[in-house]
Amino acid sequence: MDSKREKDQDHEKITAVLLKSRTGEFDLESILFLKLRNLGIHDLGCTGECINLERLDLSGNNITNLAPLASLRLLSVLNLSNNRVSSLEPLRTCDVLQNLNVAGNIISSIENLHCLVSLRKLENIRLKDNTYNYTNPVSLWQCAETLHIERVVGRGSDLYQLCKDIDDTIKAGLYKNGQLVEHSDCKPWVEDTYWEIKRSNNAIVEEAYKQFNDVLHECRLLNNRATHVISQTERSMSLKKQPKQYAI
Repeated sequence: MDSKREKDQDHEKITAVLLKSRTGEFDLESILFLKLRNLGIHDLGCTGECINLERLDLSGNNITNLAPLASLRLLSVLNLSNNRVSSLEPLRTCDVLQNLNVAGNIISSIENLHCLVSLRKLENIRLKDNTYNYTNPVSLWQCAETLHIERVVGRGSDLYQLCKDIDDTIKAGLYKNGQLVEHSDCKPWVEDTYWEIKRSNNAIVEEAYKQFNDVLHECRLLNNRATHVISQTERSMSLKKQPKQYAI
């Protein structure tokens, strides 16, 4: 019973022992990827000592305070879905954060999202997950308005519902005393080039793409050479099989 209680306490708070046993690393600074899902964690403990951490999955726990994450300057992917988080303020210093999942928490105010505005590399943020029925009190429309979201990526049904909600909100503001109010000075929401796909500035992706093309080119050359050798071999073998003719 005592050993079981100690194990549960370890899981309630993240300790160096838990991190090392989960990752197999001897040094917390060597941990790059960490998955601690559904462990009943409510205290992030020494997570902030994993200063080189790039990907962190803490979904399905009881976390409320994100303060230890403030020191994770290299964190690019963070999954906090299905927790009890109400404030994202500590994430303000996670400068390279690109993907954030906070669906299924208790983020109730639009002010709690202001800290994310300064994260220039943030590309994806999830506040709602229909697959697991995770939501937040704050709406997607408020999130888009605050963070100036340019694109919505996800399932078609989610996008359709979002567009429908936006249209309903707009239409509700067009009527006054039951009459449709016409606005002669209406302007397009965005410029014509707004929805054009922008080329990625990620140097790593560009280099990987270049290397892939080089390897693909070499494979094509090898394939051509192999085809040529096989053709010559087949021609040589067919000549050897022909019956010899003798002149009398």
